[in-house]
Amino acid sequence: QVQLVESGGGLVQAGGSLRLSCAASGRIFRIHAMGWYRQAPGKERELVAEADSDGITTYSDSVKGRFTISRDNAKNTVYLQMNSLKPEDTAVYYCTADVLRTARAIAIERYWGQGTQVTVSS
Repeated sequence: QVQLVESGGGLVQAGGSLRLSCAASGRIFRIHAMGWYRQAPGKERELVAEADSDGITTYSDSVKGRFTISRDNAKNTVYLQMNSLKPEDTAVYYCTADVLRTARAIAIERYWGQGTQVTVSS
């Protein structure tokens, strides 16, 4: 099994910054993409940012220029640096990891973290 443990959420004023971390552990041969999603009350879960194993990144339009995703592949960890936070960034943030569990595995499995609350006050 694979576990993802997130940290770094909290309450911040508009314009402030937070840094989320997510560490993957367990039976892992290789991690492909790692990313962050968020879900606000009454809304669907949406992609925030994603980074593949080569470091190529993707961002939603709503966070471009404010958020930065990065990875430490040696630690199986993904980070999300969030700057210039806005009240509309308030949501539960989930990390994901697309994992190849063994060298013989033929399927990449997506795992999710438990979620961390980010609240931005105006």
